[in-house]
Amino acid sequence: MSQPHPLDPQICQINARLKAARLGLQIERRGETLNLRGTLPPRPQSPRLKPYQQRIPLSLPATKVGLKQIEQEAKVVAARLIERTFNWQEYLPLAQGKPLVGVGLEEKIAAFKQYFLTFDQHRETLPASQITTWEKAYVPYLKKLVEVTQQHSRLSLTEAIYMTVQSTRPHSRSRQICCTALAAFADFCGLQLPTDLKQFWGAYGNSHTQRRQLPTDEEIVAWYSRIPNPAWRFVYGIMATYGLRNHEVFFCDYSRLQSEEAEAVVSVLETTKTGLHDVWPFYPEWVERFHLRFVNLPELQIDLNQTTLQRIGQQVSTQFRRYQIPFSPYDLRHAWAVRTIHFGLPDTVSARMMGHSVAIHNRTYHRWITLRDQQQAVTAALAQTQRSAPL
Repeated sequence: MSQPHPLDPQICQINARLKAARLGLQIERRGETLNLRGTLPPRPQSPRLKPYQQRIPLSLPATKVGLKQIEQEAKVVAARLIERTFNWQEYLPLAQGKPLVGVGLEEKIAAFKQYFLTFDQHRETLPASQITTWEKAYVPYLKKLVEVTQQHSRLSLTEAIYMTVQSTRPHSRSRQICCTALAAFADFCGLQLPTDLKQFWGAYGNSHTQRRQLPTDEEIVAWYSRIPNPAWRFVYGIMATYGLRNHEVFFCDYSRLQSEEAEAVVSVLETTKTGLHDVWPFYPEWVERFHLRFVNLPELQIDLNQTTLQRIGQQVSTQFRRYQIPFSPYDLRHAWAVRTIHFGLPDTVSARMMGHSVAIHNRTYHRWITLRDQQQAVTAALAQTQRSAPL
């Protein structure tokens, strides 16, 4: 039982007012801190389904100022419970011991960073791709959000998020990444955005790829022999044949390819951006044409404690420019995807082998998928009728 405190009589008076107003909450003093207690929705990951008695760990100081603040907070929480907008994410303690409610934007971002970079209990180390994603895809737009709030101090956080998105170029990759990053941040903060940020993406995903002039199969074969370094020639050939991302080349299990197995399957390891998945060669004949059973990788720093997947990928792009190859490494990947479409491989299978969702696959390669489907429909219709044109 806690020792008597000078504020106890005032706490009793406020609790009487809260009870008379039927707010369903009471102030609780524990030592020198104040918290709220009441019937609340289950916390995240709780096995319970219905509301039950719980404590909101506000940890406000047991002072006159703290008492005034917690009475006001009790009214806010009660209103949110009535409106069914109460969100535990705003009140659960973070590593610094503070709840999200009442903290500034930069503290919210620091908490979000910690949440984003939380170690997976099933992994011994944090994936390098996760660190790279945070640094390249989240940090720039969260910094921009801070700048917007500093320049427009009267904006709410929701309004600042929309202004930050609108500051990026429409129909661009930066707009798409900005929307993804800020949507995740808003969700972490418990913000209910009135308009889904996906509606601001624009048409980058499909229009950019479909405007590309992809290399023909003949051009791909011709350029293979022009690369003087055998190790980088292998990188080129394996990317062309399996549609691998730049960095994935260095994080594959090639044992089935080297074992003379007819299917020559390559396994992309879970170290990479999209985790473990198997890939088949298209064309299968290119395995022998490009001498891929003799795995010969360049000597690069691939220890992810010392480098990142992005830096490894950049070195591949650098070598393409060095050898004056007139298309990018990613063009080889896109060409592989289009090749599987022409082969009639189901889109779900192609997407799985490329390590992305079917939705992204269909959006990116919409033009070629539509052409394939139209061609198949026309061929089927002509085969069914077997009618000859009049002479």
